Amino acid sequence: MSKDQTLGAVILVASVLGILVYGYLVYFYSLIVLQVTAFVAVAGVLAILAWIGYTLATTPPPQPIEEIEKELQEEAKKAEGTAAPSAPTGKPSP
Repeated sequence: MSKDQTLGAVILVASVLGILVYGYLVYFYSLIVLQVTAFVAVAGVLAILAWIGYTLATTPPPQPIEEIEKELQEEAKKAEGTAAPSAPTGKPSP
């Protein structure tokens, strides 16, 4: 078996064992297990929302398209002005 297949088998076995343990805990200790499960689920969702908010708050806004277009036009003008003239090919122009 390759490393990927071994890892997949380990994840499969761990998941099935996790389901069995969770089922056992819910059956015998239902209230506390359900409370912990609900807390972890809500905390996970809120942590993801906090991460999104942090990313939005700390990321600088993108440069407006108009400024980018101006820069590109200026670079094109500079490139045209500094371009070396092409060498004659010796072929007559049509």
